[in-house]
Order: sequence, then C-alpha cells, then structure tokens
Amino acid sequence: MNLEFNKNEDNLKQSLSEMRRRLEKIYEGGGKKAIEKQREKNKLTPRERIQYLTDPDKPFTEIGAFAGYDMYAEQGGCPAGGTVAGIGYVSGRQCVILANDQTVKAGAWFPITGKKNLRLQEIAMENKLPVIYLVDSAGVFLPMQDEIFPDKEHFGRIFRNNARMSGMGITQIAAVMGPCVAGGAYLPIMSDETLMVEGNGSIYLAGPYLVKAAIGEDVDHETLGGAATHTEVSGIADYKFKTEQECMDHIKRMMSMLGEKPKAGFDRIAPRPPAKNAEELYGTFPSDGKPYDMVNIIERMVDNSEFEQFKEDYGKTIVCGYARIEGWAVGIVANQRLVVKARKSLKPGKADGTEMQMGGVIYNDSADKAARFILNCNQKKIPLVFLQDVTGFMVGSRSEHSGIIKDGAKLVNAVANSVVPKITIIVGNSYGAGNYAMCGKAYDPRFIYAWPTAKIAVMGGDAAAKTLLQIEVASLKAKGKEITPEAESALLNEIKGRYDKQTSPYYAAARLWVDAIIDPVDTRKLIAEGIAAANHNPDINDLRTGVFQV
Repeated sequence: MNLEFNKNEDNLKQSLSEMRRRLEKIYEGGGKKAIEKQREKNKLTPRERIQYLTDPDKPFTEIGAFAGYDMYAEQGGCPAGGTVAGIGYVSGRQCVILANDQTVKAGAWFPITGKKNLRLQEIAMENKLPVIYLVDSAGVFLPMQDEIFPDKEHFGRIFRNNARMSGMGITQIAAVMGPCVAGGAYLPIMSDETLMVEGNGSIYLAGPYLVKAAIGEDVDHETLGGAATHTEVSGIADYKFKTEQECMDHIKRMMSMLGEKPKAGFDRIAPRPPAKNAEELYGTFPSDGKPYDMVNIIERMVDNSEFEQFKEDYGKTIVCGYARIEGWAVGIVANQRLVVKARKSLKPGKADGTEMQMGGVIYNDSADKAARFILNCNQKKIPLVFLQDVTGFMVGSRSEHSGIIKDGAKLVNAVANSVVPKITIIVGNSYGAGNYAMCGKAYDPRFIYAWPTAKIAVMGGDAAAKTLLQIEVASLKAKGKEITPEAESALLNEIKGRYDKQTSPYYAAARLWVDAIIDPVDTRKLIAEGIAAANHNPDINDLRTGVFQV
C-alpha cells in the first residue's frame, strides 16, 4: 500500500472513531440517573428491550440514531429524538420496531420525535413490513406543542398512518410498558393488538392530576388506566403480563404465526463476498477531495467484485452498471470522480475530438446515459443503488447551448418516476441539483445512508462562503461602512465555519435527511437488508415517465 492509501485510511478510521464516540453518548439516552430510575421500576431501557425482542443471529439496522443531535440545547437535548427505532427480525420475520425512550424527558415527543416516527411508519408502508411499538411516553413535549401538534406532518399523522397501515394489511402490535397519555393513547388502540405490563403500563386520555383539575375526581394511575382496568373493565387491551420479558415473549410468539405473503420477486442467488477486500475502502476513498476511480469503490462492495458497465465509453462522469450485492441483482448509478476524456465528436479537429471533463460533475451525455439506464432497470425489475459524490451539473455557455437543463430534467424525471426500490449512499459531496438527480431524500429512496465523509449542501463550502461574503460586504458598503482586508478575511472564515457545520453528515442525520451515518464496510450489508425489506412489497406500478424533452 502507498503513502496516500495509508493517509486516507487513517483519516477515515479517525472519522469513524469520532462517530462511535458520539454514538456512545447518544446510547446513554437521558443519562445514568434516568436509567437507574428505570431499573427501580423493573423497566428495561429501549435498547435493552429491542435486544431482548430481536433475533440474536440477525442484524438490527438502527434508523435515526443521530436524530435531534446538537438540537434543542435550551430544552436539555433530545438524544436519538427520544425514540430508538430500526429494522430487525423477530421470530425470523423482518419488521419495523419503535421504542420510546422514557429516560429522555419521560419519553415526551419533540418535533424531531414525530418526524422520526413518521419516517419509520413510511418505511413500514413502502415495504409492507410489520410494526412493533414499545410504548413508554408522557405524550407531547408541551413547551414545543405548536411545532408538534397541529400540522400535516405532526403528531396526529401517526394515528392516521396507524389506520392506513391497518387498511393495507400491515400487522401492528403495541406493547404498553409505561405511560401512554392523551393523544398518544390512540396509538396502541389503533394497532391490531395491545399488550400491557402490569404496574407500569397505563393508557388514558388525561392523567390523575388533569382529571382532578378538570372534574374534581380523585383517582390513581392503576384504577384510571392500568393493565387490569383495560383488560378486565374497558376491554381496550388484549393481554396483560407481569414483566416486560413475558410481554415480549408473547410478541415473539405472535410474530412466529404471521402467514407468508406474496413478495416482489427481486432476483437473488447465493451471495459471494467481494474478491477485493472491503476493508480497502478506507484507503481507497480520498480524505482530501482528490480524484479517484469510483469503480474501485464499487468492486469492494459487490459480489465477487464483478461489475458489468453500461455504455462504459459514453457519459463517463456517471458510472452505470449491473452487479449483485449479497446475491441480490442491482443496478448501480454512481458519480465518477476521475478527470476523464470524453469524445464529443468524430470530426477532425483539436485533440482528436476529445475533451477533458471534471469528475463529480454531471454533463449532458452522463445525464442522458443515467436516465436510460434507470429506465432499463425499471423494465427489468432490478432495484437501483445510487452512490453520490456529485458537485452538480456542468455550467457555462457551452453546456447551456447543448441543453444541459433538458438532459438534467430527463434524469430527474427518470429518478422521480422510477418504480423499483432505490437505495442511496452519500459517500462524498451531495451538492445542488446533483443531490436531486442522484436520488436525494426528496426523491423517495427506500433508504438513504451517509458515510462520515458526506457533505450535503446547495454548493461547496468555499464557493458558498465567497458568495455569501460578497453579499455581506456589499450590504456593509451600502450602509457606508468600510471593511478592511483583515476584517473581510475574518468574516469569510466565520461564514465558512458556519456553512461547513451545516454541510456535515451529523447536521443532516440530526434532521433525518439521511437515515444513518454508516461505516463504509457496512454499505454492502445495509443495501442487502434494504432490498430484503423492499422485497416484501409486491405492489410495483407500471413505469410512466411523463412528458420530457428529448
């Protein structure tokens, strides 16, 4: 291995170490004291519940661990958005699991909590996966009720989704292991079956204090809405258990009885590991933005390192081709970061009819090629994998005269109307309209993950900072203020620092623009799990691309 490889490897592993350090802090939830209070009530933490519930020999893919990261400082923070969630296996059945974290503000719902729960319900609906809710929540975080209660994508949408999923035939099981208050009380009752843990689980629209204030009645938690009340008197709950473990054992038995349903039928054969060492991804991906060959990245992800390129000699700044990942057939669309030669014309002229093209930029021919490849994968019912490291579309008079907007629109149209599952991995830059064309969050990828090296923004930090600086300086001059070169340099650094923070993968993951920040070596496994989830939904519409200019 050369010096450059070792440098890249050290930098990426250092980034992963920093990511794990931050995750360890998030895994503490509301802190050790809050966890001890759980223990005193014979309650497990949400991660302990999920560990007990899920099959030990199968992966659990956590979604949104960084949700709320570095947000809500004035409220004391909201680690993991106050909810631990993801995709795992219970009795061999792949399913979505959501567990409230009672150690974080008593499991109260922040705005990001609602967004995270809606994202998990979206995953369940798109992939027709069963859902298990482990309920332990005090309801809406009242100081921020205006940001979580009334709007279309707020708290109430969750119950609407409960009803929609029931209508879609998606199994929903709710285990009430702690408080389930006010509007949140509807979630378990709108699930197919409701389980309660005696002594800790409770369901009511208003707690004892509010009941006293509203109608003057004195009543305790158990009498008002405990497990005995709801299994013996109201009939709201279906089962009661003395311990959480007994409750979850029953969930395992219920899941083991689920009948088999039709699958989408995506092609899978026996998996084979990459012939090229996946660990070499650490040294292959540059830490300093230098050009690299995306094919080298792909070959360390796909079965036997076999990648069959589509139109290999055309539209070279996007690489397209067929491969298998853990046995699943996939179509890969990836930005090529090498500076490449592209033949523009066979007519005699300068430099034998070729020109140099910048890596990571989408040109007319690349957009045209990728759009065609996406249509082919839809025709063949092959899931799509997008590997993003894109700085945007090519600009300038030559590109505009060649119709770059038209070709870009063609690619965006193909991505937007694609009916096969799409899984997006942001490995490097994800700037501007390139984010859209390469299936960013707005284009409904089934799953979207980021490497620690990802950067998501309208444009790169340097370009954005200089643009914002020009606006700021012009504004100061318009007010009659002079700015020295030193002050201008300081202002540029301040703007760039602020902008760079917003391009960080942690900033994106905190707001659920991506589902998780991942170790590059895990990319292959997560893509395979995503396709396995997508395979549960057989309802694939016929492809309709709509109207676009050719």
